[in-house]
Amino acid sequence: MATESTPLALPVLPLDDEVVLPGMVVPLDLSDSEVRAAVEAAQAAARTDPGKPKVLLVPRVDGTYAGTGVLGTVEQVGRLADGDPGALIRGRGRVRIGAGTTGPGAALWVEGTRTDESVPEPLPGHVTELVTEYKALATAWLRKRGAWQVVDRVQAIDDVSALADNSGYSPFLTTEQKVALLETTDPVARLKLATQQLRDHLAEQDVAETIAKDVQEGVDKQQREFLLRRQLEAVRKELRELNGEQEGEESDDYRARVEAADLPENVRAAALKEVDKLERSSDQSPEGSWIRTWLDTVLEMPWNERTEDAYDIRGAQAVLDAEHAGLEDVKERITEYLAVRKRRSDRGLGVVGGRRGGAVLALVGPPGVGKTSLGESVAHAMGRKFVRVALGGVRDEAEIRGHRRTYVGALPGRIVRAVKEAGSMNPVVLLDEIDKVGSDFRGDPAAALLEVLDPAQNHTFRDHYLEVELDLSDVVFLATANVLEAIPEALLDRMELVRLDGYTEDEKVVIARDHLLPRQLERAGLDRDEVTIDEGALRKLAGEYTREAGVRTLERSIARLLRKIAARHELGERELPLTVTEGDLRDLIGRPHHVPESAQDPAERRTAVPGVATGLAVTGAGGDVLYVEASLADPETGASGLTLTGQLGDVMKESAQIALSFLRSHGAELELPVGDLKDRGAHIHFPAGAVPKDGPSAGVTMTTALASLLSGRLVRTDVAMTGEVSLTGRVLPIGGVKQKLLAAHRAGITTVIIPKRNEPDLDDVPAEVLDKLDVHAVTDVRQVLELALSPAVNGAAPEVPVAA
Repeated sequence: MATESTPLALPVLPLDDEVVLPGMVVPLDLSDSEVRAAVEAAQAAARTDPGKPKVLLVPRVDGTYAGTGVLGTVEQVGRLADGDPGALIRGRGRVRIGAGTTGPGAALWVEGTRTDESVPEPLPGHVTELVTEYKALATAWLRKRGAWQVVDRVQAIDDVSALADNSGYSPFLTTEQKVALLETTDPVARLKLATQQLRDHLAEQDVAETIAKDVQEGVDKQQREFLLRRQLEAVRKELRELNGEQEGEESDDYRARVEAADLPENVRAAALKEVDKLERSSDQSPEGSWIRTWLDTVLEMPWNERTEDAYDIRGAQAVLDAEHAGLEDVKERITEYLAVRKRRSDRGLGVVGGRRGGAVLALVGPPGVGKTSLGESVAHAMGRKFVRVALGGVRDEAEIRGHRRTYVGALPGRIVRAVKEAGSMNPVVLLDEIDKVGSDFRGDPAAALLEVLDPAQNHTFRDHYLEVELDLSDVVFLATANVLEAIPEALLDRMELVRLDGYTEDEKVVIARDHLLPRQLERAGLDRDEVTIDEGALRKLAGEYTREAGVRTLERSIARLLRKIAARHELGERELPLTVTEGDLRDLIGRPHHVPESAQDPAERRTAVPGVATGLAVTGAGGDVLYVEASLADPETGASGLTLTGQLGDVMKESAQIALSFLRSHGAELELPVGDLKDRGAHIHFPAGAVPKDGPSAGVTMTTALASLLSGRLVRTDVAMTGEVSLTGRVLPIGGVKQKLLAAHRAGITTVIIPKRNEPDLDDVPAEVLDKLDVHAVTDVRQVLELALSPAVNGAAPEVPVAA
């Protein structure tokens, strides 16, 4: 509650950027004219008014007086500790400043009214808690400063107003915070404000102390590490002197290592520049470890190391023939490369225009044909080191070009690491599964390979990590892929394409006999004289137990066969030595899985009913036989149009539409009941419906299936066909002839129909396969129908299959 008081006339004593609260005792310097004028005016007024001289202490912030001041009494006038005249003034209470008035002396006089408020007794509970909290906070702060003598005085204050005003002594409060305390007349509100200010200051002090402690600990750690490193260097120096070693023999002396290394001039200059940076950097700098790692990588690279090529052309050819059966194209290309290298070397033409005679070959073919193992054979034949780089699933461009050195854990790219691993600048590098390279937000690795695989550019290849030119022109790059279409055109243009279309049955028998069987005998713990597999059994394994372009499944079948023999021998059921014949296979590993269509009962063959034709296709696993089934809907259902099933692509769907349109427009000419195509819906299905299919080469097969359906004439079981059909009935060329003919041979087909314009591709087909196939090259679909459809039986009306 407020206390009533009469107006007071008081001289003003201004305080610049200072605040005095009631209860405080402060010394003031009388050298200040305004202070001296106010004190003298108060002393003059005290001569007529009993009591101590009174002044009004008013804060003045930036030249502006506060609206509330403090009534102060002049306790003593004398000299301060430094000898200057001064006055000791005690704050008594708050005064609200009113209008100006007159008085003795040169000071400014104003009228004021006391505004002190009191707290009723006894204190409410929340006020008591507030007093306790403030005293606890003040005690904690004073103890941190070591002001133990002040703690008791603060604990002895019971008046709420005096306790709040006691915070005026706090040196951490700003002038604005003290003015806020001065102008808050309610004692409880003022104590809350003082408590909050003290609490905030203690929180800031705790944070500052934590930061200072962490900084000090870091400084202490650095100083300790610095001293220990200096001591370690001194100890090493003493040890070197004791053992008679030279300063330059220390492994960490990178400058000596760089100068002693056999490096190209541009690499030496870059390495010495990094050594200069290393010497200027501190031991604590992370850049030092990056530079040391980079220098180690550069010094480990075989900059001037090269293996001498084996120019024994006949010997190299013998090595390739001994390690791989077939694959004549690749063997010829490697032999040509070695022959040219030998002639250039004999005539002193080693380096032309900064480039050497490297090679970039792309080996494209189905799985299991020996693409990866061929790389090792090439390196063996050339007398070079061999390194395999697996690119399957790589999606980060930095895997090829390396990371920038600014990244933590940066590494050179896989190409640089391959050369480093090989230990020479002219290895054989196998880029395995180059068609499996992907791209995402981290870049396109296939695009990064453009420079690596370009013979006109790779003599100045620059890795992002090394940042120095690396000559890759003498490296023989062999890239392997299963699907040619998955390789980007720009990348494929830089490589010489060599196709591996798969093995014939005779080649598989040779590979199994000379390579697979000896390897699996060793893995099964059997000797060559203990188990022998005759050629008939190997041929049946290759022809009826497996159906693939390569030999992986064949090798697994041989391994399974040998495991069975070993197990039965251990059980006492078989005696060794043993010769496995064709008749023993069913007992050992079960029945065949791939019986040729021609070997089945005529009534069980797929082409035993009209509307089924045999086509040829190319998949990622090589060539394969593709069956096409056609049927017509019952007229009563009212169905019309064309239905296609079998997970077909857009191109194959268009081929089906073209086949149907051709038969509708030329049906009368072919003596086919084309009215059925107008009144009844046609359905074309490709079995193995879970396998995606696309491409135009099934056009003649679909046309033949529909013609067989309409005419009721069966398609010959021994005939398979491939070719794109046009609206006019022309048979257009397609791709993959060699793979398709190999697949037809594996499936027991004896007659194959291909487009006339694909005749030159027959030169790539092995002679033993062509001898067993009757290949017809046609230009018109009418020729296809004449060759594929069997003759009508006694002119009987056709029985057309009806879709369910």
